[in-house]
Amino acid sequence: MSDVRIERHGSAEDATEALRADVREGLTAEPKWLPSKWFYDARGSELFERITGLPEYYPTRAEREVLTERAGAIARVTGAATLVELGSGSSEKTRALLDGLREHATLRQFVPLDVSASALSEAAETIARDYPRLQVHGVVGDFTANLDALPGHRPRLVAFLGGTIGNFLPAERAKFLRSTRDVLRAGEWLLLGTDLVKHPDTLVAAYDDASGVTGEFNRNVLHVLNARLGADFDPSGFDHVAHWDAESEWIEMRLRARAATTVRVPGADLEVSFAEGEHVRTEISAKFRRDGVRAELAEAGFAVRHLWTDAADRFAVSLCEAVP
Repeated sequence: MSDVRIERHGSAEDATEALRADVREGLTAEPKWLPSKWFYDARGSELFERITGLPEYYPTRAEREVLTERAGAIARVTGAATLVELGSGSSEKTRALLDGLREHATLRQFVPLDVSASALSEAAETIARDYPRLQVHGVVGDFTANLDALPGHRPRLVAFLGGTIGNFLPAERAKFLRSTRDVLRAGEWLLLGTDLVKHPDTLVAAYDDASGVTGEFNRNVLHVLNARLGADFDPSGFDHVAHWDAESEWIEMRLRARAATTVRVPGADLEVSFAEGEHVRTEISAKFRRDGVRAELAEAGFAVRHLWTDAADRFAVSLCEAVP
């Protein structure tokens, strides 16, 4: 039987205080913004899982193609005893890695880390059921703050997939990669998924699907603020916008106020006015070029041993070794 353990970092009040601080900073800025991590309550996690199956949303399928094809090679090269997954969600995309590592007979432990306790607990129980004798040590926490707490038998393979690295601004990205390197010993591994630059029409469609699921996901951050900080947002009063920034080479998701409105956020001791048509940036999703990926990883202390793409050359998965 599998051994399941769930570890929590920080209290619910700590998380609420972090949300409160982000809301105060972001909604008083010019232009306004909110961090994308606050999409993810139980409803937000479910909406994102629906997004990954949409016809317009190619990244999940493209990354899964690479992982399925290369899992055996990843297992042989790393010999990993522990697979750590940052921002694990449902952990569906890592099953190819779990299968490859299990077949290679090195895998002892799976460590999913996610900010959503409900999504993490469900995923941990499912993986434990489907992979008997595997130790499952779930960590409820923020991968931007709790990396130093990662457990695991060595050597560890840290998987950061789905193109989530693109949600960081460049300076934040550099800090995160360096922090990841700092918690690994030389010879341990990072597996990084990066969405590649491609035609803007393809990119925008992936973040503005015809069925409107991404719009509901985007507006979910307002539901989270209502539920956790007592805000009185009317989410239907905000339109979903996906904008390609050609200079920065990233998609911006925004919420656009349909009419002038004032919103009260008692839990942040804040009252915020929105002009008609005003935008709130809720996410960036940077797209990458191969040379840029290698350069950023080298700067952080990683050597890219393999960089694979799907057959259509849409998405890259880089296997990186921590070097002295």
